Amino acid sequence: MDRRIFLKSTAAAAAVGALPWRGARAAEGWRTFETVTRVEVLGPAGGSRAWVPLPLVDRTDWFHALDSRWSGNAAQMRVATDPRYGAAMVAAEWGAGVSAPVLEVTSRFMTRDRATDLSRPGGPSIRLAAEVQARETGPTKLIPTDGVVRDTATQITRGARGDVEQARAIYEWIVDNTFRDPKVRGCGWGDIKSMLESGNLGGKCGDLNAMFVGLARAAGIPARDVYGVRVAPSKYGYKSLGAGTPDVTKAQHCRAEFFAEGYGWVAVDPADVRKVVLEEPPGHLAIDDPKVVAARKRLFGSWEMNWLAYNRAHDVALPGSNGPLLPYLMYIYAETDGERRDPLDPDRLRYSITAREVTA
Repeated sequence: MDRRIFLKSTAAAAAVGALPWRGARAAEGWRTFETVTRVEVLGPAGGSRAWVPLPLVDRTDWFHALDSRWSGNAAQMRVATDPRYGAAMVAAEWGAGVSAPVLEVTSRFMTRDRATDLSRPGGPSIRLAAEVQARETGPTKLIPTDGVVRDTATQITRGARGDVEQARAIYEWIVDNTFRDPKVRGCGWGDIKSMLESGNLGGKCGDLNAMFVGLARAAGIPARDVYGVRVAPSKYGYKSLGAGTPDVTKAQHCRAEFFAEGYGWVAVDPADVRKVVLEEPPGHLAIDDPKVVAARKRLFGSWEMNWLAYNRAHDVALPGSNGPLLPYLMYIYAETDGERRDPLDPDRLRYSITAREVTA
């Protein structure tokens, strides 16, 4: 059984602004990638379901979804969409008699490096619709905007003027005060209230970039996480900021962006600065190491797009599931006989993601 969805797009001719990490030039155009995600529900009991995130459906000047197709032995396979954020996923269902549920999803997409020239605003006409403004400044289950989050944001941004200056203050505070904790499972779930109340500011991208989003929202700046997976090595000399092999099963990475009037949505990634500190060879770099300094400068306003963006969704209800809301949709999920499997436990839910760059 085979199904396909096409999301047509036309690549723009102009390249995105320069991202000169270590003297490298920005990509002169678009790159095309393909990912293949294969899911197996192990030891099913009764009926089973699985959900696989699809590439970001929004067409941007840095990401275009092309098409996705899927196959497997499920009785039903369809595209489902989160009603609040528009996150797309393949949802599959198997009957109780299927002993080895399998689903495979192949997606193609185009990327190019993203950068905003913060010295040149685009003008006051770049503004958010009221409903988007409300959503992207509001709280989520794990990202509140009151209490300790608001108090911390107020302290950090005191004296800063305008969206960009306040967002930069929050970004620099996160780089200076948090750390990447390798013991955290997966990417972390982003419980920023607990982090701030406990004073334990260690985590991974799902924690540290959620911290940026929560503090920015508490300061009145629209901000959001973007969830995805790395699909290729970094071409700017950073081994820690790319996928080293075609197997990207554990290469999930979320990023953040904030909205500044006159500029639009601006890319940031303080979590990757802390990843460079911890993991860039030879490891445990000083905060003033040239590689850290360069990453810190470029990751406020820039993303290298060796990365597949899935969605920007929080508090996701999986269609057809009675299980709890997900903090975000970046992993593959499955349930059997009403029991949700841990996406980070390969003994209960087996899946793989491979990626390749398409040159022809």
